[in-house]
Amino acid sequence: MYKQTDFSDQIQKPPKGFAVLALVGPSLVWCAEYIGSGEVILATRTGAILGPGILWAIVFAVFLKYWIGLCGARYTVCTGEGLLDLFNRMPGPRSWAVWITLIAQFISATIAIGSLAAAAGVFISALLPVSSVVGGWLVTVFALLVAWSGTFGILKMVMSLLVLVILFGVVYVTAGVFPGIAAVLQGLLPQIPDVPAWAQQGGKVSANAWHEILPLLGWAAGGFASQVWYSYWVLSAGYGAAARGKPGQPADDSFLAAMPAETARRIKGWLRVVYVDATLAMAIGVFVTACFALAGAGVLAPRHLAPDGAEVALQLSTLFSAQWGLAGGTLFLIAGSAALISTQVGQLAGWPRLLADAFRICIPGFGRWEWKKQFRIFLFFFFITNMTIVYTFGLKPVILIKIAAVLDGLLLTPLQALMLAVGLYYVLPRMLSEEAGRVLRPGWMFAVGLIVAFLVFGYFCLFQIPSVL
Repeated sequence: MYKQTDFSDQIQKPPKGFAVLALVGPSLVWCAEYIGSGEVILATRTGAILGPGILWAIVFAVFLKYWIGLCGARYTVCTGEGLLDLFNRMPGPRSWAVWITLIAQFISATIAIGSLAAAAGVFISALLPVSSVVGGWLVTVFALLVAWSGTFGILKMVMSLLVLVILFGVVYVTAGVFPGIAAVLQGLLPQIPDVPAWAQQGGKVSANAWHEILPLLGWAAGGFASQVWYSYWVLSAGYGAAARGKPGQPADDSFLAAMPAETARRIKGWLRVVYVDATLAMAIGVFVTACFALAGAGVLAPRHLAPDGAEVALQLSTLFSAQWGLAGGTLFLIAGSAALISTQVGQLAGWPRLLADAFRICIPGFGRWEWKKQFRIFLFFFFITNMTIVYTFGLKPVILIKIAAVLDGLLLTPLQALMLAVGLYYVLPRMLSEEAGRVLRPGWMFAVGLIVAFLVFGYFCLFQIPSVL
């Protein structure tokens, strides 16, 4: 147990004013990780089929998942542990929530990471004289080398650069087909646009618009795993009590139980940093995803094209070249490749962490190994599965991406929102000292955000997913 006088140097003083912006970093890793196949392929394809009328789905998905990610990061800043350890503290049978996460995420991770490598391979093959299979393998190797280090500084640097490339490229290719403010505002109103007759020809696109909307909802702002990973990036950045936390370890309960008000106030100052950080990720996510959707509506829809299969990247780049010359087509390919590669890096840095945490909690013997060894075991596993999936299904990236989007992005998201609400308003107050609990008590708006996310994503899972199966 810590003595009261030992707390003064436990938590660094939080930055103030514009100094907060200098410490923004987890958001760049977060949005660079989730701006990938869901935006480059799904948003562009859905925009082509359904037009600007699906912009509401993008805003809804990103905004509601923002509250999930933000609340998870808030918990990490207050305690110094990631979300898997929070899930292990849920009331009820021991580790039930972590077991559900482990089983569901093991399946989702294998499909999602493989689908992303396959999609990235298609884009790389359009840029370089290699096949899509070789391109997918090259992306996998590059992402593995970056993730292998396990160092947040390297990850932040690589991902930040890729985000800049994505932003520049998507703004350039969207500017020429912007439909106007009136069309954008109309698209923000909830609606289910009709699937045009041209898209249904040949049976490639279903007459049920939810077939296109649900995967977009699933991977806009990432899925269940992305919100967990954001807590890891915050932990690595060392905000608040996260500075005392270590990967693969639960929080120091004695530190939290004896925390004085002064230390809690310092942590509260760090919460302002994470609010700015997460809001930046939300803004980038909405903007970039909407731009890809508008590009699809403006360029592909008039030509009656809904790209699918191995021709996705080349077909898109050719059309953008016709609109803006060689520079436009090349920039779209580079931006798309950067988005897919950054997501692959983020997934290979995040999913092994998540599964290593789940194994540590559910299978205690696994936790005896050094954390980095646990992480790298799963990293190597995904390297093997990626190589296999790219070779076997490399020509079907859209199908794989849709399956992964629903599995990871929708099925567990309502449960995740509910567990975070329990975590912030039931678990956390019992971990903190009484005086620290008063300082760090979450406001009502976090509860509203999580409850609305639970209800909305619960509706999609109960009523809309069955309708498209």
